[in-house]
Amino acid sequence: YKLASSGLCSGVDGQMMTSLMVRPPLPGEESHELFSRQEFEIFSSLKRRAVSLVRGLNDIDGMTCTPAEGAMYAFPRVELPPKALDAAAINDQTPDNLYALSLLEETGICVVPASGFGQKEGRIGFRTTFLPPEDELNQAVVEFKRHHEWFCEKYA
Repeated sequence: YKLASSGLCSGVDGQMMTSLMVRPPLPGEESHELFSRQEFEIFSSLKRRAVSLVRGLNDIDGMTCTPAEGAMYAFPRVELPPKALDAAAINDQTPDNLYALSLLEETGICVVPASGFGQKEGRIGFRTTFLPPEDELNQAVVEFKRHHEWFCEKYA
């Protein structure tokens, strides 16, 4: 029992980091200024990345994405040509799974098909994150666009 339960507990490093997160340095303490600056920089970068990703996805013809709020994910809706829907049905898979696998194979970008999240009937899309560094995320948006155009042309 003890061996099994010890695997459920974080190590000392994890416990220390969690303690720092829930009890940050107070004003006047030695590391408060550095902590506050780093926290602000990280939060600002996450906000910029969320806006950049959603804006970039919305700039792609055939994609729409609502602003990311409260999570590290964006859930764009993707419009696919009828032949892509037919190809997915022939392969006994959902259209968003066909699209996600194609995206992975063609670009190396891994997303999660939206059908795994109980979407409304007929909604096609995926879940992606804005956690990569800003320069990598900007390049990913370029790749999303390139892939979507290629995919739609392939199934036109």
